[in-house]
Amino acid sequence: MTSLVFYKLLAIFIAVAIGWFVGRMRWLGEADGVGKQAGAGGNDPARVLSNVAFYIFVPALLFRTTARLDLASLPWLTLAAFFMPVVLLLLLIYGLQRWRRPASAELGAPAMPCVQAITATFGNTLQIGVPLAAGIFGEAGLAIHVTVISMHALTLLTVLTLLVELDLARARPDASGLLSTLLTTVRNTVIHPVVLPVLAGLLLNSIGIVLPTVLDEVLQMLGTAVVPLCLTLIGMSLAYYGWPKAWRGVLGLAALKLLVLPALVLGVANWGFGLSGIPLSVIVMAAALPTGSNALIFAQRYRTQEGETTAAIVASTLLFVLTAPLWLAVLSGL
Repeated sequence: MTSLVFYKLLAIFIAVAIGWFVGRMRWLGEADGVGKQAGAGGNDPARVLSNVAFYIFVPALLFRTTARLDLASLPWLTLAAFFMPVVLLLLLIYGLQRWRRPASAELGAPAMPCVQAITATFGNTLQIGVPLAAGIFGEAGLAIHVTVISMHALTLLTVLTLLVELDLARARPDASGLLSTLLTTVRNTVIHPVVLPVLAGLLLNSIGIVLPTVLDEVLQMLGTAVVPLCLTLIGMSLAYYGWPKAWRGVLGLAALKLLVLPALVLGVANWGFGLSGIPLSVIVMAAALPTGSNALIFAQRYRTQEGETTAAIVASTLLFVLTAPLWLAVLSGL
């Protein structure tokens, strides 16, 4: 692992520690409700900040990305070799969890499969992935990694939003029939702070409208707030929700993200798509990245497993120090 990646990891942990200290000191206030478990209800500061990111900063980033995306120049074969196994694992985890925990009135049950799926598949492609690709693979590798970033949140968040809104619609007490459920799902999926800016950006992109300079500047400014806000949010969430009592599930999700997902991408990309060299190495290492902070925002949006998701992000980032050299050694032997 290069010194650049190490210092980036160190900077991430420092930002998380700052958020934890602020949350621990309760400088932004207490969670609503005396005697309630933190995060179980009300508007604690961590959830308020998560909503700010989810409704303002993330939509700005997604809209600007899709509006400026040069679809014609994307390496579609490489992207397919990455996203096909990632989405496949996402659907497998979702399906398994849906089978084990059918949608019911149980608190958090409808959204739990999607929260676990995003925790095991959504990587930290920006804060850790960019310096990793630049430091190890150079400009050629960074260019490929940037194309993965451009489609990463768009693809995974859109699929997960559709699935979770379908589950929530089916679990509602007033759900009446298949057609009503589908209409509710479509409405809640489209009118959504993740999907709506993506669709709007793609529409502008397809008809050739260029973002005005002032609007582009505003969107860029808002989008840059995502990274520092999410990192401090992880620390604050640890302070408010605490560590989970059972670590088996957390470590299982970390293992899926750090070991199973890159192995799946390696197999599909190498033997299925015939990729080799830098393209193969870049997408395998992209799959091997620890869980990204968007998983926590997603969990807080649906008030499900916030503590477990936070712990999985921290644990996978710590363990990445050990698993990254392992995957680099595997790729060097191909």
